[in-house]
Formats: sequence, structure tokens, C-alpha cells
Amino acid sequence: MTIVFIILGILMIISGFVFMVSPLVTFLNVGYFVAVMALVYGISGIFRSIAYKRYGLLFAFDILSVLFGVIVLCFPQLILVIDGFNLVLAAVWFILMGIVAMISAIKVTKPTGSSLWILQLIFGILGIIIGISSFFEPLALAISIGFLIGIYFIEAGVNMIIIGSVAE
Repeated sequence: MTIVFIILGILMIISGFVFMVSPLVTFLNVGYFVAVMALVYGISGIFRSIAYKRYGLLFAFDILSVLFGVIVLCFPQLILVIDGFNLVLAAVWFILMGIVAMISAIKVTKPTGSSLWILQLIFGILGIIIGISSFFEPLALAISIGFLIGIYFIEAGVNMIIIGSVAE
């Protein structure tokens, strides 16, 4: 199971750098990217929850991520809706994932005795800061959406690698 998290983390980091290199393409296709990665992230999280018998907030968020990904991919016309609302969606997603990363750092990674929980906590705080600032500067978010999504995917990939490397 740990190798799955490490591989998915590496794929998310690579995706993050691709998004940062081509921000306009990312902006125009953000609905597809978000749906696929929500699906991948949610499925891996569900496997993690089942493997470690932890069915709390992270598990609920993983189920919502899978449902979101499946619905959007099954109804392509929703891509236009997501692209239309991507500014708000991105801001909320950054905030929620920042909170989840902080909770995971404190409840999952810190008890293992690993010092990597601090890095995970910092990435969670950065996610929240990016999300909140996006509500106040929507034009800046629209211009830099590809870069911000790239940063998020890198952060999520690092978190997955950390979880995979400290898993029992």
C-alpha cells in the first residue's frame, strides 16, 4: 500500500510541474484535471482509510472527491460549468485541502515520530493562505490558476509521499 501512495505522490508532483509550465492550457482544461485528480486522490484515500481502519473526516472527504470526479467525467457538459466557476472552486479546494493536510499532519504523521509532519503542516497552512487570498484577488487567481493548481498538486503529492513513507 505504501508504494501506491509514493507512486501517486510522484505522479501528482509531475502533474503539478506540467500545470505550472502551461498555465493557459491548464486554465482552459481545469475541469478535466480537477475531476481526474479528485478521483485519483479520493480512491487512494479510500484505500488508505480501509487499510488502516480510519473512517473519519479524511474518509468522508475522499468519498466526496470520488463522487465529484465521477459526476464531472460522466457529464462532459459540466466541464463548462466548472470552468465558469473555477475561481471559487479553486479557492475553496485550496482551503479544504489545507485543512485536511494540517489535520493529517497532526493526527497521522506526527504520532509516527517523523519530523516530516512539520513540512506537511506548513503545506497545509500555505494551502489555506492561497485559498483565502484567492477570494480577495479573483483576477490574480484567474491569471495564475495554472500555477496555483500546479503548486497544489505538488503539495498533495508531497503529502502522499510523506503518508506513504511513514505508513506502517
